Amino acid sequence: MSRILIIDDEPDIQTLLRYNLEREGHHVMVCGNGNDGLHELRRGHYDLILLDLMLPDRDGLEVCRVMRADARLAAVPIIMITAKGEESDVVIGLGLGADDYVTKPFRVKELIARIKVRLGRNREQKQEADRKRLQIQGLIVDPVSHKVTVDGEGAAVTVTEFRLLYFLATHPSVVYSRYELLERIGDHDAVVTDRTIDVHIRNLRLKIRPYDKLIETVRGVGYRFSDVDGG
Repeated sequence: MSRILIIDDEPDIQTLLRYNLEREGHHVMVCGNGNDGLHELRRGHYDLILLDLMLPDRDGLEVCRVMRADARLAAVPIIMITAKGEESDVVIGLGLGADDYVTKPFRVKELIARIKVRLGRNREQKQEADRKRLQIQGLIVDPVSHKVTVDGEGAAVTVTEFRLLYFLATHPSVVYSRYELLERIGDHDAVVTDRTIDVHIRNLRLKIRPYDKLIETVRGVGYRFSDVDGG
């Protein structure tokens, strides 16, 4: 049974989500504002967060920013809940480290499917212990702990960013299009746009500096990881 935290101030949305998620067998907690949500996150353990962008006190973007700056919370998947007309906020949210989003009014079955995909990836991470630890110069990517270290300092990467980095680093010199990357890392059920993968890559590069140039852009095609050993 997975633990899911809903951070949303609309009672109807809270009731709808709680009812359907509990029917799926999940343990659900609800918070009505950003401050309460962050407090609950710090005192408990959650497998996934449903985060409304428009919240009293701290909005969803600020909650996302705080989570991704906290090493203990950085890898918890976030699905944003947005209203129509908030496309710019969606891009910002993805840039801050959110993993996916749905737009109100959303279809419950679609949201449940997205949640299942995200939770499934979390379970897959626990099965990655047999995969090798990578070290490229001062950049370490460890699938056992699911952590990235840059010159000895931990980098607060998200689940999607980790999967992108590990996949590219284990396939050096191979060029992948944006859609191929989304397919390879299992994000084909997420909202798929060129902008989505570009935002994840840009955010990842910022977090792994000064090794950001290892992820190369191939104009008009996609991305590849530099083959350091192969020159």
